[in-house]
Amino acid sequence: MSDGNGGVRIGVYVCHCGTNIAKTVDVEAVAAASAAAPGVVVARHYKFMCSDPGQELIQRDVRELGLTRVVVAACSPLMHEPTFRKAVEKAGLNRYLFAMANVREQVSWVSEKGPAATEKARAMVAAAVRRVALQEPLEMRRVAIRRRALVVGGGIAGIEAALQMADAGFDVVLVERETSIGGHMVSFDKTFPTLDCAACILTPKMVAVAQHPKIRLVTGAEVEKVEGYVGSFQATIRVRPRYVDVKRCNGCGACYDACPSRAVPARRRMRLGGRVYKEGAPRSLAPGQRHAHRVSRPGLPEGEEAAHE
Repeated sequence: MSDGNGGVRIGVYVCHCGTNIAKTVDVEAVAAASAAAPGVVVARHYKFMCSDPGQELIQRDVRELGLTRVVVAACSPLMHEPTFRKAVEKAGLNRYLFAMANVREQVSWVSEKGPAATEKARAMVAAAVRRVALQEPLEMRRVAIRRRALVVGGGIAGIEAALQMADAGFDVVLVERETSIGGHMVSFDKTFPTLDCAACILTPKMVAVAQHPKIRLVTGAEVEKVEGYVGSFQATIRVRPRYVDVKRCNGCGACYDACPSRAVPARRRMRLGGRVYKEGAPRSLAPGQRHAHRVSRPGLPEGEEAAHE
């Protein structure tokens, strides 16, 4: 055993998990190998580390041996990491100076008994020891956040997420790269597997998003960059030009009949109709840049046209 690792004193505990781990992995050999690692001052194996006696064993060593880090080789952190963090915290150690090696799901349950399984478990514990030596104590504190959310993608999933958060009181920015929300579902006639009417489900939700006072709809846009941290993110959004003043356009439809897009085949109508979608959300028009529309302007010499894309 050694404590010459920059003052770090690590305790390693290998769990048998009854026979779940011990029947495949030589837990005694893993504990013995871990004892020789730099910074490790104690290495033990026990039948059930998650039991009260197992947790008390860790707590006693933290107090009596002055451990500054703890590693437990056992089951999935999803199951018992909170258990062991609480245990070391009760002993006076910061809960984030703890690491866990999952030698049950990732070794014993997927390996045959033998030296290979034991060696893999030993390597995973060694990695956890090296990692925990670099960990720093963290503090949990409450910080103020803006009750605002960004939803990327205006398909049915994004629409539903935006509506639920907005109904819960959050200000929501919904970003969609197309000029209208709806996603692929707008092309469907029926939904699988119940064969419900797709439009009957989607259309009311599109209208609800467009009219919701807590949802800001940004279409024809993409998220370029996201910075910050949980509770305080900043996103940079690039919005493509619409060539229509969205503040003045109310979707009245007066320009539909004159729109040159009627001659452009619509990919969402099997190219059988014109590219004018009156049911889009938001309702303001967005002539496509891909097809250069030409509209005559009063005062121009005959034959001259102004580009309107």
